[in-house]
Amino acid sequence: MAIPATRPSTPAGGPGPTEAGDGPARSTKGLLLGLALGYFMVLMDTTIVTVALPDIGHSLHAGLSSLQWVSNGYTLTFAAFLLTAGTLSDRFGGRRVFLVGLWTFGLISAASALAGSVELLVVARALLGISGALLLPTSLAIVANSFSDPAARAKALGSWAAITGVALAAGPLVGGVLTDSIGWRAIFLVNVPIALVSIVITAKGAAETGRNTARGLDLPGQVSAIVALGALTFGLIQAGGAGWTAPEVLGSFALFVVAAGVFIAVERREATERHTPMLPLRLFRSSTFSAALFAGLLINFALSGVLFTLSLLFQQGRGYSAFLAGLAFLPLTLPTAFNPIFTGRLVARIGPRTPATAGFALMGVGTLVQAGTTSDSAVSVAVSSLGLLLLGFGISYAMPSLVVAVMGSVPRELSGIASGALNSARQTGAVVGVAILGSILNGASSIEAGTRVSVIASGVLLLIGSVVVFGFVGRGQQKAA
Repeated sequence: MAIPATRPSTPAGGPGPTEAGDGPARSTKGLLLGLALGYFMVLMDTTIVTVALPDIGHSLHAGLSSLQWVSNGYTLTFAAFLLTAGTLSDRFGGRRVFLVGLWTFGLISAASALAGSVELLVVARALLGISGALLLPTSLAIVANSFSDPAARAKALGSWAAITGVALAAGPLVGGVLTDSIGWRAIFLVNVPIALVSIVITAKGAAETGRNTARGLDLPGQVSAIVALGALTFGLIQAGGAGWTAPEVLGSFALFVVAAGVFIAVERREATERHTPMLPLRLFRSSTFSAALFAGLLINFALSGVLFTLSLLFQQGRGYSAFLAGLAFLPLTLPTAFNPIFTGRLVARIGPRTPATAGFALMGVGTLVQAGTTSDSAVSVAVSSLGLLLLGFGISYAMPSLVVAVMGSVPRELSGIASGALNSARQTGAVVGVAILGSILNGASSIEAGTRVSVIASGVLLLIGSVVVFGFVGRGQQKAA
């Protein structure tokens, strides 16, 4: 199948000079594979570190709050730079930015494996998050601009989104195997060959997307977004040990409010020759777009927070090795390995609303089940596995549906911004989830008690998400063709 020629992008503020994609359209054979490898690697890194945290803590003499930063150092910069990455994709072309992200991700992964202290590892993880941010919106923009037929586009987006669940769920299993067999440094070294293979395939198989040369970077918006998310994360993590009324915690929350206010004020300004908002607030006039971003935040809040919590429970509470802890997440992995392909076809036929609603309901039930499975009895382990299976099926229904819903709610020329916004919302949820649930664990009387509170809170939020999705996502967008 030949890739249709891409349309030139239009800046958010109106028409402007554009450049057509350079180079002839190329065959789609191998295109999704090349994109998927890079995308898989980046998303896997959000969870692969989870089961390696106890080993990292022992090796680098790090406490719980430091381990939260090892996890959140990556997702924080990942979330903060996704919107700018979407802008870079629209301005310079998705293929070009994607390849830059691949090269830097591979190099920084190698540097992460050499970290000799937890502080250096956190810094490397933060830099890795910036590189990873370049890969998500660019890969989605390439896919979205390569299929003009709505039904084919929905199926392609479903296949692309399928990697999300597989990567997030496979992370603990792959991390467990590598940590037990080689050591925690191997979870970073594995990225190097994956990045190289993805570079070779993508360079040959991906055509450049249209470029909007009039679109500039929104530095005030970018800086205020980083400050807001960083301050919120610091406050949430510190609250677990210092208390919610500690001066540094209250100061962090105050800084978050100020920075968030600045971000909203900056993004509300109309686009001009000197200023182009990285997140045009007019996109939120679409109820589908707004609800899907909120739902995406809830998914990763629960998923990343629960993975963080259960990984510590499995290893510190049940005495599992890193490999067994990763194996315990296998029921979560299995549905995400095959069901999203079916979901993509289902969404193309009936729209995103029903699959997304069902997905959130399954995730909520599967998470709530974990509250009664904190012991190491055979029954507890079996029920926990069943709950993880439901969680996996829920992810495989919800994530592809949200991607299609968001991409169908915005103009094609804003696909890079829209995908960046969705993924930024999701990774923000991951940062907040690990920070809040980690603080709950830090302040609990035991890891079992902390786990129960954490999963109940997450399950309730997911059920709220099912109501939001049913009420607002996909209205007027029930069929892709």
